[in-house]
Amino acid sequence: MRANQAMVTAAMVVVGTLTGGRAMAAEALPTTAAVMTRRVVVSIPDRKLAVIENNEVVQVFAVAVGAPATPSPVGTFTVVNRVANPTYYHSGTVVAPGPRNPLGKRWIGLSQKGYGIHGTDNQASVGFAKSRGCIRLRTADIERLFERLRPGDVVELHAERTPEIEQLFASVD
Repeated sequence: MRANQAMVTAAMVVVGTLTGGRAMAAEALPTTAAVMTRRVVVSIPDRKLAVIENNEVVQVFAVAVGAPATPSPVGTFTVVNRVANPTYYHSGTVVAPGPRNPLGKRWIGLSQKGYGIHGTDNQASVGFAKSRGCIRLRTADIERLFERLRPGDVVELHAERTPEIEQLFASVD
């Protein structure tokens, strides 16, 4: 209780300082930026990825998805990290950053361990079910997406073409 009172008192001092000593309701305090909500929606059957900001589709990219033997996971995940020029590790194989790296130039790690959104050293695979479960983009596309996303952003991977998914991707065709 005392900790809460101290926090309220401290907040009132800050508010008083910011408002020249006048009392203001919290809702009336000036804000420097609106809160942006951002999420990524991937349609596995359509092999497309949409970036949605404040409920508006702002970009759509063609993607490669998991092959039938190694499907992409389905569900809602979050971005946990972003790595420029990543090193690839798989079954004892290590590939340093460079033109032969299967991850390309960017890695966006998801909360599902081992899965992410990344570039590719095989640009022709985009548009097909060819990955080991990750979502692959062409080099220029992953670089644009990498700049836009941040840890904590939501990523939804959908295995079925629902009416909502159809509408989402139809809005940009």
